[in-house]
Amino acid sequence: MGHARDTMNRLTETLFSRDMDALKELYAADAVLETPDQGQVRGRDAIVAYVGEFIAAFPDASYETAYEHESGDDAIDEGFFVGTHTGPLVGPDGESIAPTGKSVRMRACDVASIRDGLVTNHRFYFDQMDFLEQLGLLPDQ
Repeated sequence: MGHARDTMNRLTETLFSRDMDALKELYAADAVLETPDQGQVRGRDAIVAYVGEFIAAFPDASYETAYEHESGDDAIDEGFFVGTHTGPLVGPDGESIAPTGKSVRMRACDVASIRDGLVTNHRFYFDQMDFLEQLGLLPDQ
């Protein structure tokens, strides 16, 4: 296992253990997170705040790994985010979405670029429509 894979594994473990202080230490000060719902999130404090809000909305969240890849300074995870929406969720418009009590199992992909043992660029990919549908938040067709 290379340095990128090791860092990505620590990042995933730390995130789902909900240790936000330790999570912050895995990102470079000027790291950038690319998200499907909030666009670019810049700086480790803002990144940890973003993922912290998401984890707070799904306090039982876990990650099911499907595939792990590494190429040079990049690590890629494919898998499923699993959790129950029991806390408020901040929507793309900044409004709070009340807990639905619904469970989700959402396919996700993360790509992280690592430099000197720290994440410098992290990209989250997930299907927002599938996510909203599982939460029962889409209008009836």
